[in-house]
Amino acid sequence: MSQIKAILVDPDVPGKLAVKEVEGPTPKPNEALIRVAAISLNRGEVRRAQTARPGTRIGWDIAGTVEEPAADGTGPSAEQRVVGVLQTGAWAELINVPTNALAALPDSVSFSQAATLPVAGLTALYALEKGGGVLGRNVLVTGASGGVGDFAVQLGVLAGARVTGLVRQERHVNAVREAGAHNVVADETGEAAGAYGLYHLIIESVGGRVLANVLRMLAAGGTCVSLGVSSNEPATFEGGRFLSAGRSTLYSFNIFNELPFHPASEGLARLADLIAEGKLHPRIEIEAPWTEIGSVAQQLIDRQYPGKAVLLVS
Repeated sequence: MSQIKAILVDPDVPGKLAVKEVEGPTPKPNEALIRVAAISLNRGEVRRAQTARPGTRIGWDIAGTVEEPAADGTGPSAEQRVVGVLQTGAWAELINVPTNALAALPDSVSFSQAATLPVAGLTALYALEKGGGVLGRNVLVTGASGGVGDFAVQLGVLAGARVTGLVRQERHVNAVREAGAHNVVADETGEAAGAYGLYHLIIESVGGRVLANVLRMLAAGGTCVSLGVSSNEPATFEGGRFLSAGRSTLYSFNIFNELPFHPASEGLARLADLIAEGKLHPRIEIEAPWTEIGSVAQQLIDRQYPGKAVLLVS
């Protein structure tokens, strides 16, 4: 196939990401060829780009149209609008995506809305399920103004939980309130969230002292789902307090380790339907051409915006 454009690591530009030419893809029998319309950024892939080898393909989240359906007959048909996820290299004009990582889009869901769903939406959805039934329960979401946090707050409220959102900066409090959180606290240590605990479920993405402090807030039989360590700090916590809660769980969560057990196609379809029904509202703070990937990635690294950034592929 002829050359196409894709986003690659380039250490000489802001954000260390740029649009370059690469060889076009050749699908496997279980893969559909997707013409990408929109992508969204996540902190994990952007941070990886800062140290990756020049020329590395980057990207997880895409939305677009099926150019060629899978040869094995599975998945969406030609010209169907879809959302999908890859473990790496998704940000390109044309990509191959396994059909179990694709979901068809309702007509009312835009490509920009859909592009926010794969990693952030699926992480929030599947992390919430680790708490079992959360109806009437206290749920804490740290990093609540980020992409995962925004979805976790909204989905937790939809599930009937009483949700507390924790942010580091006061300027992000309103964004979390708008997502529906019952309580919002701004605190870099996490200690202030104790005013609304104990918690049946904690969705934790900061690590360090925040993780150490919120573990003390678990109710008996509660679960803390650890999604990341955006603080880049080690965590030292009081083992006695964690043990005294009884039957508590600290769960290590990575979405790509979950997908073999919970296919992306199923979760993405559920999330897209919630958008179509007006029950889920992705917070898109930046929408720009994908040629601006470097500057938008740098803004994400610098924590300049809440919610998600979406780039349009042209």
